[in-house]
Order: sequence, then C-alpha cells, then structure tokens
Amino acid sequence: MSDAHLTERPLADEPEPIDLTEEPIRLSNRNPQDGPRRRGPQSRRGRIALAVLLAAGLAGVGALGVAGWRVAQQKDARLAAPATVAGLQRDDSERARSTADYLRDGLSADIDLDRSLGVVYRDPADDKRSVLLFGGTTLLWQPERDLDTLFGLMADETGKVTGLRKVPAGRFGGVMKCGTTSGDGGDFAVCGWADHGSVALAMMPGRPLNAAGDLMRQIREDVQTRS
Repeated sequence: MSDAHLTERPLADEPEPIDLTEEPIRLSNRNPQDGPRRRGPQSRRGRIALAVLLAAGLAGVGALGVAGWRVAQQKDARLAAPATVAGLQRDDSERARSTADYLRDGLSADIDLDRSLGVVYRDPADDKRSVLLFGGTTLLWQPERDLDTLFGLMADETGKVTGLRKVPAGRFGGVMKCGTTSGDGGDFAVCGWADHGSVALAMMPGRPLNAAGDLMRQIREDVQTRS
C-alpha cells in the first residue's frame, strides 16, 4: 500500500476547472442583439387593469372633493321670516302662529335642528291661498333623505303626498320637490327644499304644481341666506 499523500494522487474523475473569463455570464438563451423582450398579452392586460384602477381611484377622490366643497358652501344657512315674501304678507294672527308653531314642533321632533322656523304668509288677493312655511337649519349630510322625511311627516298631519317630483332648486342648489296632498279644503300643492344647511316645506293651497314650484323658489330667495 502506497504511503503517498492524498494530494499527490491523480484524480481521474475530477471535472475540468472552470475558466473564468471577462465575458459576462448569460442567464438566458436570448441573444442581447435581439433587442428588448416584447411583453405578451397578459402583461398588457395587467397594465390596462392597473390604469383602470388608478382612474377609478382618481375619480373617487374627485367626487369626495366635490362633495366636500358642496357641504362647505351650503352648511352655514340661515332662514328668516320677513314681513313680505314673493308678494305675500306675513300673517301674525294668533291662529296663524299657533298653526305654524304646531308644525314646527312636529318637524323638530323628527329632525334635529339648530334653529326652526314656522310662519304663515297670506295672499292679499285670496285668503284661501295662504302659504304655510316651516323648516329649519342644521348641518345635513343627506339633504334629500331629510327632505323625504319631512314629506313623510306631512302624511301624519294631512295625508300622503302623491305625485312627488323634483323641480329646479334655484341658485341656492340642493334639492327641491313638489307633490300633492289633501286637506279639509281639498287637494293642495306641497313643496320643499333641502341642502346641506337647511330644510323647509310649504303648503300651498289653490295652486297647481308648476306654479307652486315657481313660488317656492321665490320664497326661498327671500327667506334663505348663507354666511
């Protein structure tokens, strides 16, 4: 048996040594001269999906910005009861004040208001066409919902409001609706508005819906202000 050192023994099965050159080691079979790899349909679909998600996100941010601006613009509303509005005269009789206070208290029970308003306006041409207006001011996050609540209150006091439809709200914005209900004197128009700072309803006997909507916008011009 040979005593030669193991390092001196030839290794017949040893692999050839790796020749490290200055050439870069390629990790793929693609030739660099072939240019950049073209992305497949799956990659394009991914980019399109990402673009759609980004666009939807930007649209959502934009919608929140518009909504926030609208709330800030409308929240500081005030309602007053001047002596005359839209050619009508305020009725300060005990009976008128009692009726207005009754409905105003009913409104305050259903909607938490900072300030409430109740007033009767008499038509000088016809006492049967007097307008009863009641409402109030507070920060409303969902004006249309609160306006619908107010129309629901009418159902408890007189009868269900039918034919309810949106009408132009005027320069103050928000939402305005008109419909018809019935009372002791027969059917009469009911109109209301709501924005992020106020909500109000008016009973308008002796007037068709179109005329009632026009009158409601005129009344709003005279009773509502913003800080």
